[in-house]
Amino acid sequence: MNAAHAAGSHRRLRTALIAMSAFAVVSDAVLIAFYPQFFERRYGVTSAMHVGAYIAAISVAVMCTLPLWARLERRVETLRLLMVTQFAAGLLCLFSHFAETAAGYWALTMLMFMCKSSYLLMYPYLMRLEPPESHAHTIGLLSVVVHFGSILGAVVGGWALQSLGPAACVAIMAAGDWAQMLVCVWLVRSGKADSAALRARPLEDEEAGSPPDTAPRFAMRVMQLCMLMMLVDFSAHVTSPFFSVHWESLMPGGGSLASGLVFAIPGGMALLALFVNHHASRRGHVLSEHVLLNLLLGGAGLFLQAAPDTLAVLAGRVMYGWALFQIVVRYEVMLFRASTPSRYASDFGTFNFFQNLGVLVSSFAAGALVQRYGTGLTFGVGAAGFLVTAALHRLGTRRGRSLSQTESAAPLGEAHAG
Repeated sequence: MNAAHAAGSHRRLRTALIAMSAFAVVSDAVLIAFYPQFFERRYGVTSAMHVGAYIAAISVAVMCTLPLWARLERRVETLRLLMVTQFAAGLLCLFSHFAETAAGYWALTMLMFMCKSSYLLMYPYLMRLEPPESHAHTIGLLSVVVHFGSILGAVVGGWALQSLGPAACVAIMAAGDWAQMLVCVWLVRSGKADSAALRARPLEDEEAGSPPDTAPRFAMRVMQLCMLMMLVDFSAHVTSPFFSVHWESLMPGGGSLASGLVFAIPGGMALLALFVNHHASRRGHVLSEHVLLNLLLGGAGLFLQAAPDTLAVLAGRVMYGWALFQIVVRYEVMLFRASTPSRYASDFGTFNFFQNLGVLVSSFAAGALVQRYGTGLTFGVGAAGFLVTAALHRLGTRRGRSLSQTESAAPLGEAHAG
């Protein structure tokens, strides 16, 4: 009976943590596809460079503050820390509604994103609670939550901006932050936060008693994965800031809601990929292990989206969404496989730093490309980025033993089994 109770308590805790991730993703996705329209309607700013710089600044804010939150997590229990930071993020988000200038909005929302970034601690926190054999399944589940949250956020954001105006988007973002805070309050008051901290200790004790791998080999594996993921994030995000503008140029009069639905297609493909992978794994096939194939497929999907044809763009979104899900899940599984429980937070922080570096560079690149050449070229640059990543991945698996050992350490089928 005690074992069944403990298992049920663990499932409830994991569900609560995943729900927090969903609230965070929805909150982040509300405006990510609509900043050009938001700044134009709210402040009359039409510069593509301005939008690119703003999204780049968000990446800088996250890059600079996540390592600080990871250090503070050693002194303050994670859920208690998030309870404070997410409350502050929601408050700053509401204050930004009253900013009369774009500069004031920048200042308040950068502080907001600094507080928001702490929610990324949920990923290594959850990995520490899970036994290593469950990591792949949990990462696959989180990836689907992220994609589903992106669908909901893009659709809600497009509808709110079109029907209710910019103020509604700001209110939805703040509600997402406070929903995370309320989940933390419930977990802390119910005692689940303390029991989770105790449950994580055996994993670190087990690690301390096991034969240590050499630090340089760990560092090499993590850095290779960080560099590859940086390129993937650059290639994926260089198309994001102006995708809605690109689609609306092909479908004038379609409105923000329609462009939000098209923007969300990759999220829908992630859900389909989860279902297909689940059934394929039962037959012994692991589709997400084909990293090179998925990189090539994703590059082709991005290239198709540059075409001045709506059907080509839709087909490209489908191909790109399928491939991106498989690539991200695979690389994150490889990351935690190359790390150890005591280093999960710091290694994930490094991984996230490089991800945000990719987003940062892509934001400036997107603004510059659109300002000079229009939206179509961003998809060509993204496709080229996927091809470069494929070449480097292939080179790493042929010549760099650390990456190939990480990739082949265990099957990924369990990532989608359940």
